[in-house]
Amino acid sequence: MSLNIFLHELRVRRKSVLVWSLSITALVGFFFSIFPSFAEQAELTQELLKKFPPELLAAFGMNHLDMSAITGYFGFLFIFVQLCLAIQAGNYGFGLVSIEENERTADFLLTRPVSRAQVLSSKLLAALVCLTVTNLVVWAVSFISIEAFRGERAYETGVVALLLASIAVFQLLFLAIGLLISVLVKRIRSVTPYSLGLGFGMYTLSAFSGVFGDVKLEYITPFKHFDPAYIIQNRDFNTPFLLADAVIILICVALTYVLYIRRDIHAVS
Repeated sequence: MSLNIFLHELRVRRKSVLVWSLSITALVGFFFSIFPSFAEQAELTQELLKKFPPELLAAFGMNHLDMSAITGYFGFLFIFVQLCLAIQAGNYGFGLVSIEENERTADFLLTRPVSRAQVLSSKLLAALVCLTVTNLVVWAVSFISIEAFRGERAYETGVVALLLASIAVFQLLFLAIGLLISVLVKRIRSVTPYSLGLGFGMYTLSAFSGVFGDVKLEYITPFKHFDPAYIIQNRDFNTPFLLADAVIILICVALTYVLYIRRDIHAVS
């Protein structure tokens, strides 16, 4: 690993980490600020939700969540937190090795006395640190918001912690997929369309899976692998999906190293 490259990557992404952290903080804070209204009118809320089409509730994962309970409400909110985290992780994955090629500085970087494996390792470690910072912010703001707005209502700390614990693997999965795609694609001019496409695409597949009850789609999208409703109901992760995700992450990272080391980097002419 190269310390200089690692520190440079941290400096480059610090504003991004700050923006994503503040955005998620605002999202969680806003949602929980209106939670007392939901809880005080629990019966009215449940009656209102019954008027919605079952397919719509399934699309947003609300068909198995009690919106008047803290854990159920947080499970609904957590879906949108996952979407933000997926886009952020995908953004880092797509931009990790493509940004130098896009800015025509890759050949200069690779002439330094470091191997390609060291370059990739330094960048990957920096991305992991940035994602971890965002992860910790989500943990902190989630519990702070719950404690600030729960009033006298009790909740299961373990269930909330279990949902938050899924973030690390969820982030790694989108980071690894984005990283692999970035070395498979000849040139990525802008990482934003790719990260948005990956994040919203997987979320849409998750929604379709809920609407149509298509079990096959659940194998494709990580949003179903870490479905908040499943975690809340079972007090555990979906172990087969969790193991499959771990394997996918390892394969994506390993293939990225192989392809990046062999990648033809064009020099600036």
